[in-house]
Amino acid sequence: MLIVALLASLIGLSLGLLGGGGSILAVPVLAYGADLTAKEAIATSLVVVGITSLFALISHARRGNVEWRTGAIFSATAMAGAYLGGLAAGWFSGTTLLLLFAAMMVVTSLAMFRGRGDLQPDSDMPLPVLLVVAEGLAVGAVTGLVGAGGGFLVVPALVLLGGMEMHKAVGTSLMVIALKSFAAFAGHAAHVSIDIEITLWVTVAAVAGSVVGAASAKHVSAEALRKVFAGFVLVMAGYVVGREAGPVIAGGVLTAAVGVLSWWRWRGAPSADPVTSSTMSRNAKTPPGLVATEALAETH
Repeated sequence: MLIVALLASLIGLSLGLLGGGGSILAVPVLAYGADLTAKEAIATSLVVVGITSLFALISHARRGNVEWRTGAIFSATAMAGAYLGGLAAGWFSGTTLLLLFAAMMVVTSLAMFRGRGDLQPDSDMPLPVLLVVAEGLAVGAVTGLVGAGGGFLVVPALVLLGGMEMHKAVGTSLMVIALKSFAAFAGHAAHVSIDIEITLWVTVAAVAGSVVGAASAKHVSAEALRKVFAGFVLVMAGYVVGREAGPVIAGGVLTAAVGVLSWWRWRGAPSADPVTSSTMSRNAKTPPGLVATEALAETH
């Protein structure tokens, strides 16, 4: 248990330093560190991220950084997709779920390498309800099935489809992430149970680590750390694939990912991440513990 708590605190430390990314590592830590089955690890990670997101949401709401109407629409559809995805997870083997999760790790890593570019909201654009509903269902279904894949999709969707400013999109995404995580867990609870003690240990350790990381964030380069951590997530994805499908396939996955990164570099893909920048700027005005908790929640 001590080793699992240490690994969870290291995840939180990375999250606090980066101001985003990293909670996706909870499943490998739980599966290979705590020796949980794939389905137990996914279900446990949903509880951890849901609780952390809900905690962070309270402070965002107090600062007026939550668009409740748009968040409610997105959350309702994401919850439906997440619950159905959680139920559907019972139809797949643990190996299949871990391989799907590894694919999501690769996508997350590539998104972290590239950053979100210059997302600009259009506040005059009417809310495209059908697109918001479709996006919510899709993101929720992925989260419900493999326990990840929400944060790096939710924030851009809220900016581009909801016309929100970045800081409000981040705050509103916490509402979406918390609710869809709990809905996804409800779906998983139909066919898997979790260890309450391990869940509490991981939650407390990750949040504690993120507080320490956030306190140190202003002393390090967020841009460099984001790319280093993205590389770590990619390597971990290769490890998961190697464990579940063999080293040859893992090598192919990593080679393909490096090829995509090389192509982006050749095309001059943007590397600035306004979410990371805005998080770093908030660190100077926000208590370190709050920033860290937000960092843990924003990327699942």
